[in-house]
Amino acid sequence: MLRVGLTGGIGSGKSTVARRLAELGAVVVDADQLAREVVAPGSDGLAAVATRFGETVLAPDGSLDRAALGALVFADPDARRDLEGITHPLIARRTAELVAAAPEDAIVVHDVPLLVEKHYMPQYHLVVVVGAGEEVRLERLVQTRGMAEADARSRIAAQATDDERRAAADVWFDNDGSVDDLRTAVDALWRERLVPFEANVRDGIRARHPEDLVLVEPDPTWPVQAARLLDRIRLVLGDAAVTADHIGSTSVPGLVAKDVIDLQIGVHALSDVDNPAVLQALRDKGFPRGTGAHHDNSKDGTHWPKVFFGSSDPGRVTHLHVREVGSPGWRWALLFRDWMRAVPQAREEYAAQKRALAATGMTTSEYADAKEPWFDAVSARAEAWAAETGWEPHRG
Repeated sequence: MLRVGLTGGIGSGKSTVARRLAELGAVVVDADQLAREVVAPGSDGLAAVATRFGETVLAPDGSLDRAALGALVFADPDARRDLEGITHPLIARRTAELVAAAPEDAIVVHDVPLLVEKHYMPQYHLVVVVGAGEEVRLERLVQTRGMAEADARSRIAAQATDDERRAAADVWFDNDGSVDDLRTAVDALWRERLVPFEANVRDGIRARHPEDLVLVEPDPTWPVQAARLLDRIRLVLGDAAVTADHIGSTSVPGLVAKDVIDLQIGVHALSDVDNPAVLQALRDKGFPRGTGAHHDNSKDGTHWPKVFFGSSDPGRVTHLHVREVGSPGWRWALLFRDWMRAVPQAREEYAAQKRALAATGMTTSEYADAKEPWFDAVSARAEAWAAETGWEPHRG
């Protein structure tokens, strides 16, 4: 099963995306719909709301008077927290029931307006955000929903900013255009990413970078992408993840790289992750364990052990290296990254080495082997820099 979080600001077109995903076969769980369901006439939720806020929040027919309730809680944080304390557990319970009832091979789309505000992002395999310019959203709210302009602006201002949503988005749909354009983009996402992602998760398959070696110019969003992935991994591993870092070339600003995110989790002992329960939890989250030999940049002729995982997401190839905190391999990954970040000459030399190797036409696998002599040659320089600067690996 693949779990997708879907969100977007009011008037962005999120509902259009949800409807199209449902048409394509997704199981859509609508948080707004559930919020209405749990306070429907005769429900325990409505009874609890009436007990807390009084009969004035009930309409003559016994249903919830949403306007009256809104007037009570909108400007009163304590009242709003009390309301959420009643409704949120009920919504969460109903959501869990619907997800549990979905087929094993389902793509479950959780439509949550406040997904970013509540920081629900790590719960999902992928977060999809629908965005549109403020003036476009304002026009839609006034013309389509009949909202007063002042009310529409107030609703927009009360929600997360576009910058906050972009930081949360694995997929961003710009919806300043037509409905047909948006539906076309959704269809492509379904076909090219969601369907194969779900199959990979179900079968425990990691996405792989093509063997045709391609170096790309630095992407300023790589660190933000890494942060989202690390949040998901931390949610699975909990306290077992002593350290969590973005490493490798994509963690160094200005450095050309293969478009692969490398992550390192530091643990007290590899047995903390190398057991069936944790391995299954990581696989279910979309990080199956890799097989075969993997380069560990050993510099002293000894084995630097690790447990290797890869992401199942075909749209974001990711390598996850789990090493013991304080081990040589764990330390070297952090030292090399920080040396590259701090010393422009070293970074330029590495970039030149990368480009020279790529120009030979070698494969991605051959490229990994071919870089090892250069790493060996510069390790003493990196260590000298560490000694001169007093560098120590960060353990936060």
